[in-house]
Amino acid sequence: MRALVYHGPAQISWDTVPDPAIEDATDAIVRVDATTVCGSDLHIRRGDFHEVRPGTVLGHEAVGEIVEVGGEVHHLRPGDQVIVSSVSACGECGECRDAMYGQCRGGGGWILGNLINGTQAELVRVPFADRSTTGRPSSLPLDEAVLLAELLPTAYEVGVRNGHVCPGDTVAVVGAGPVGLAAVVVARLYSPRRIIVVDLADARLEVAVRVGADAAESPGKMIAGLSEGPGADVAIEASGDPEGFVLCTRAVRAGGHIANIGTHGKPATLHLESLWRKNVTISTGQVDTSSTPWLLELMRSGRLPVSPLVTHTFGLDRMEDAYEVFAHGTTTGALKVVLHRE
Repeated sequence: MRALVYHGPAQISWDTVPDPAIEDATDAIVRVDATTVCGSDLHIRRGDFHEVRPGTVLGHEAVGEIVEVGGEVHHLRPGDQVIVSSVSACGECGECRDAMYGQCRGGGGWILGNLINGTQAELVRVPFADRSTTGRPSSLPLDEAVLLAELLPTAYEVGVRNGHVCPGDTVAVVGAGPVGLAAVVVARLYSPRRIIVVDLADARLEVAVRVGADAAESPGKMIAGLSEGPGADVAIEASGDPEGFVLCTRAVRAGGHIANIGTHGKPATLHLESLWRKNVTISTGQVDTSSTPWLLELMRSGRLPVSPLVTHTFGLDRMEDAYEVFAHGTTTGALKVVLHRE
């Protein structure tokens, strides 16, 4: 098969590699019909995640068709259409029993495209397939379904839920990339009084308003206004930039929540000299995707207007082009790029 292979920092290529095979009885092989590129993939390409070994097939989000299952897979059969979760869940460890699949200690967690071969390929082996996939209704388009593999669960679980967004809240989202915009879409479900988005890219600020932000501006004036006033009840860090985290600490009110979604490849400063007496709660997290079935039903009922988040589509064989377009999203206008099997 063909797949995107990591060869070391700044080195990826679309290569021919052996087809995946069933290795454990709980595995399934999925034909990839759609996949996408995540900010974490860019971090891997830069060499930020040292656990990713050269020769690994990248990617951890996909939608596709089951082509083969192991002997201990009981709820899937060839021909089923599935959403492949970005995290794998053994279902047996204490963390999985608490629905913290991203922290799985039984061989799961974020392993696809990280510790084992991933989804940016024509075929992918999915461990613990019964618990690590969700059925895709035929009425749900591929471009929307693939957002349920990681993007929307991350925005909800790590941003909105960890941030304790409540009716009447003021929510500040720092970073209007795909996950920040997804956080705006999901936060709207909780009837906040106001959602404010800050970013440096005008095009992304325009999309923020389209998907539900009440105000979208560059950081300076907006953050200054929040820091001088009562502040935001919830500040969601979605930029992955150390300055973005500092902006959240300035924007949040006393007693508020900072929910960090962004993937940070370098240290961020925690200004405890100004935060120690503010009763601020800071949360971080690895997505669990336990919310995927719920989000799927919301999407089917039209409650999650996510189509503006997909801006570019490619064939699978244009994977390297997709990376370049996505990596330069502030100039290309790219938010989520989706690659289809042709």
